[in-house]
Amino acid sequence: MITDPIGDFIVRLKNATAVRKASVAVPFSKLKLAVALALRKSGYLGEVSEEGSGIHKTLVVELLYGADGLPRINGVKRISKPGRRLYAKAREVFPVKYGKGLMVLSTPQGIVTDREARQNRLGGETLFKIW
Repeated sequence: MITDPIGDFIVRLKNATAVRKASVAVPFSKLKLAVALALRKSGYLGEVSEEGSGIHKTLVVELLYGADGLPRINGVKRISKPGRRLYAKAREVFPVKYGKGLMVLSTPQGIVTDREARQNRLGGETLFKIW
């Protein structure tokens, strides 16, 4: 049993890019799918697809690499954890790594990036930072 599914998801992405895997498969959930789609829209991930059915459903995520072979994901930091939830108001959402990174938030409008949260003046639970 996994107590932190988002933490597990982002660590799997980071570890897979460290060993230059083309894709990674993780147990499916709607939250992981929403996070993966937000990362895909921001250019950190490639294709996102669902495989299997029922209890054996998995989420297959394609990893992206640059022309020089370096992974698009260089680092990940989990912010809000199951033991300590951290929330940010709309005016407390700032760029990550001077705009080179991305923060993913869970808001009443769904999973959004820091850019979308600032644009739409949304606050919520800060899930993680990625750069």
